[in-house]
Amino acid sequence: KQGCKSGVNSVKVHAPEDSNYEKKVAINGKYFFILKAKNGETIGKSEMYNSTQARDHGIVSVKTNAPIAEIQDLTTD
Repeated sequence: KQGCKSGVNSVKVHAPEDSNYEKKVAINGKYFFILKAKNGETIGKSEMYNSTQARDHGIVSVKTNAPIAEIQDLTTD
């Protein structure tokens, strides 16, 4: 559970920085992005998009929403 919390926090911390996003093209021609921590470790991978515009909109959404996303712990410990 602590590892999960750490992962979520890492996304929240790293999401706002443009330099943490790596824009990619899959072998099937679809577009996606990878969110990386400052140490280069991948901490998130997007869905596949049909255009670069859609991918870039996805990045903007993550940058905007991840830092303020509410976390709900549904475990029963």
